[in-house]
Amino acid sequence: MLDIQWLRNDLERVAERLETRGHPFDPAQFQALESERKEVQVRTQNLQSERNQLAKLIGQCKARGEDATAPLDRAAGVNRQLSELETRLADLQRRLEVLLLMLPNLPHESVPVGRDEQDNVELRRVGCPPVFDFPVRDHVDIGETLGLLDFKAASKLSGARFSVLRGGLARLHRALAQFMLDTHTQEHGYTEAYVPYLVNAETLRGTGQLPRFEADLFKVPRGEQECHYLIPTAEVPLTNLVRNEILRETDLPLRLTAHTPCFRSEAGAYGKDVRGLIRQHQFDKVELVQIVHPDRSYEALEELTGHAERILQLLELPYRVIVLCTGDMGAGSSKTYDLEVWVPAQQTYREISSCSNCEAYQARRMQARFRNETGRTELVHTLNGSGVAVGRALVAILENYQTASGAVRIPTVLRPYMGGENLIGP
Repeated sequence: MLDIQWLRNDLERVAERLETRGHPFDPAQFQALESERKEVQVRTQNLQSERNQLAKLIGQCKARGEDATAPLDRAAGVNRQLSELETRLADLQRRLEVLLLMLPNLPHESVPVGRDEQDNVELRRVGCPPVFDFPVRDHVDIGETLGLLDFKAASKLSGARFSVLRGGLARLHRALAQFMLDTHTQEHGYTEAYVPYLVNAETLRGTGQLPRFEADLFKVPRGEQECHYLIPTAEVPLTNLVRNEILRETDLPLRLTAHTPCFRSEAGAYGKDVRGLIRQHQFDKVELVQIVHPDRSYEALEELTGHAERILQLLELPYRVIVLCTGDMGAGSSKTYDLEVWVPAQQTYREISSCSNCEAYQARRMQARFRNETGRTELVHTLNGSGVAVGRALVAILENYQTASGAVRIPTVLRPYMGGENLIGP
């Protein structure tokens, strides 16, 4: 959520920066709401003051034994007007809050301005794509030929965009998650957490999925009134651990990680990446979250991105790093780096991690604060990134480590997690 004072004090600048994100924003709508709110608030305050004066006058009349009918009648009228104005003021404040909740974050000044992914900027490439002396197959052909990847069974169980992994492929999937957790906790200083996969609406509002992206969530009704949502990423429960908390400055930074399934309805994405494991309704990720002092959040973004890169380096997978332009960033982000891994069958790089600094956007929604050295409270800055997406790492390994015989070599770093085996398949 943006600070409403930014809109009140520098509305034109905010509108310009939102324009770079391609977000339709009507300053006149905000000005009209804000003008009406001011008017109603002033009238409310004046009537409250009059009510207090009338209460004092009524008390004096009664103390002197005088007739208090006139001030009592006036007080009743004031109370009626106050009730109407307070209801109107609450409605205006709610409408302003909804407007703020729907606005994306403002991009950092270092983010390239652009409309879509075509305007993203590549920063570096690491590793060389493998060269094969046999026809390259995609991960679906590889997994199905090995009898370890089954979309037909998944369709019977759940419908499209689900998968069943078996045998060595299921073990490799588990090994990847364990390897990532071990690396981030033992080398990078993250604390592992086990978190709920079902969360309430307030939790999703805290990190910005609600109300803006409800169509992308899986909603789970519970009784007639209450409902939960399946988490779209562990970022949601991990970041909300500090909701409505006041941390000590010495507690910062907090580094948290979790391995969870993630559930996304992918509303509006049908027809895109329908083949294979690239875009599923259910997939696993090892998530990284940092809660930091505002003064060091951009240093933390570089650090967090490096932690995600380290996973790809240890797996010896070719990848590149790009900085997203203003029009391609997630709504809550001020700046985002994407890591894209090489996918041989597609002859292109595909996203495997997205690392973002949300600055105070989420913290303001969550009221996540710390007490600084002067004793005053400030909003923390929140960062998140995939460290990395397990299913997409599995795709990259199947395709980059495939052999002419149809088997798949296991990356050296994963072999201890696979009982010393160095091959899946014949």
